[in-house]
Amino acid sequence: GEVRSAYQIAQGIVPAGQFAAFSWIITHESGWDVTATNPSSGAYGLGQALPGSKMASAGPDWQTDPVTQIKWTLGYMDERYGSPCDAESFWEGHGWY
Repeated sequence: GEVRSAYQIAQGIVPAGQFAAFSWIITHESGWDVTATNPSSGAYGLGQALPGSKMASAGPDWQTDPVTQIKWTLGYMDERYGSPCDAESFWEGHGWY
């Protein structure tokens, strides 16, 4: 199903040493649901981008394409925290990232 394919796609994009942390965050944020929407904030997608339209920088199909969402989310983690592992450490301390 779709959940498995998004996970498999991520395995091919995220560096192996960072995958466990990346997966942990995505599981907590969206359960690997590409169209996950937070009803209160409007955060969207695998990594719960806010607003979701920020992911358009990674591709025009950001609403439905796991590849676009994964690339954007990985870029976000790297840019803001240095890596998915560092993003996970922050998440565990704060309950968000």
